[in-house]
Amino acid sequence: MKSVKQTVRIGAAQGFYGDTIEPAVATAKYGEVDYLGFDCLAELTMAILLKDKQKDGNLGHTRDITTSMKALLPYVKEKGIKLLTNAGGLNPVGAQQEVIRLAKELGMSDLKVAVVTGDNIIDQIDSMISQGLALDHMETGESIDPVKDRLLFANAYLGSMPIVEALRQGADVVVTGRTTDPAQFLAPLIYEFGWTEDDWNRLASGIFMGHLLECSAQSTGGNFSGDWRQVERMEEIGYPIAEVSESGDFIVTKVKERGGLVTVDTVKEQMLYEIHDPSAYVTPDVVVDLTKVQLEAVGTNEVKVTGVSGKPRPDTLKVVMGYENGYMGQVIVGFSWPDALEKARKTDEIIRKQMASRGLQYDEIHTDFMGYNSLHGPLAEEPKEELNEVYLRMAVRAKTKRDALKLNRLFPPLSLDGPPSMGGYFGNIPPRQLLGMWASLIPRDIVEKNVKVSVNEVGNSCQGSN
Repeated sequence: MKSVKQTVRIGAAQGFYGDTIEPAVATAKYGEVDYLGFDCLAELTMAILLKDKQKDGNLGHTRDITTSMKALLPYVKEKGIKLLTNAGGLNPVGAQQEVIRLAKELGMSDLKVAVVTGDNIIDQIDSMISQGLALDHMETGESIDPVKDRLLFANAYLGSMPIVEALRQGADVVVTGRTTDPAQFLAPLIYEFGWTEDDWNRLASGIFMGHLLECSAQSTGGNFSGDWRQVERMEEIGYPIAEVSESGDFIVTKVKERGGLVTVDTVKEQMLYEIHDPSAYVTPDVVVDLTKVQLEAVGTNEVKVTGVSGKPRPDTLKVVMGYENGYMGQVIVGFSWPDALEKARKTDEIIRKQMASRGLQYDEIHTDFMGYNSLHGPLAEEPKEELNEVYLRMAVRAKTKRDALKLNRLFPPLSLDGPPSMGGYFGNIPPRQLLGMWASLIPRDIVEKNVKVSVNEVGNSCQGSN
């Protein structure tokens, strides 16, 4: 019988595709962690990976898995750390093979690399619809019919249990496709402590711990909207570590060798991030209730978390699908003082009138005045003083790439024919394909019956699957 640890230490390794791996290396070196969890995927990331896969069928996983694994695989053998990542994206098997290739390159042996598949259901969509399964939009209730024939990918959010199974099969590295953000962090706790699938309170605590770690430095002072000036050594910020007890209570901390800040406020800010309903944060593993959570500073850069509770998991899984949604054309052009904002607004007016006179019809036209409202949008107040400079950004959504390009051709004449002091022209931005996102809920058993876990040992053939 597997002995139960007193505590399990889990570190964050990545908060998004392209995040720096240096803090994770420091955690592996100094943090005495048992596991490192990566959260590499977002809806936008899946769209990026799709475009990669369209160009090269061997791609579709995050490209930085190469640098990440090259930096961290040595610690798997040196310190027994296990690596859990959803970097597989749309091609988890390809990502697994890349890990194996790197392990061989590093001269490693007896390394078990698992892959979880089954989240990709794009080939099943037509069959599901023909069998009467509604894939209406989960928020608006709209029918999927208008976008069905334009679907490019469809992936269900899996929970922690396939990762747990991979660990039970002895995996040192687990690569998945579209698992939920905190799944990589909960799975080790289920495996190490033997929590059951209906141990709702402890599962909820594990999910919440994962939520606090999934965005890398956002719990250690990164992107902190409080007194961010007190965050020390931000140029070498550290990622969070959670030390979790069997009860589910845990302490969030970081290694002293890196900068950053762990306080009740930094943790609380990440606690509320992307949580729509604190009483019902829905995941495939458990519905989390955060309304009675207690955060307590128990030491320098140490915050204890208690009071998480859970409710039974849902009978459905969320499926996110991407579909072709036209092309974006955009132009950016600047204007200097005086009257910078007024000049930019006049140019926007001129371009819109020229679009109408030339019969250019776009599905959407969007205007930003960078330096005034490009971040705040309609919440931006009229400036009380003259702005030194303003950049006009116009973007359109067209049905074809050719139509998107027509926007670019309207701007050059305005250097002499429009308002004065036009400069900083960025008119050669190539059109890019746009992907729309569609989210539905489907019965979880339809997806989970096709989920498989396969483990390969470096130098050997497949060791097992389920």
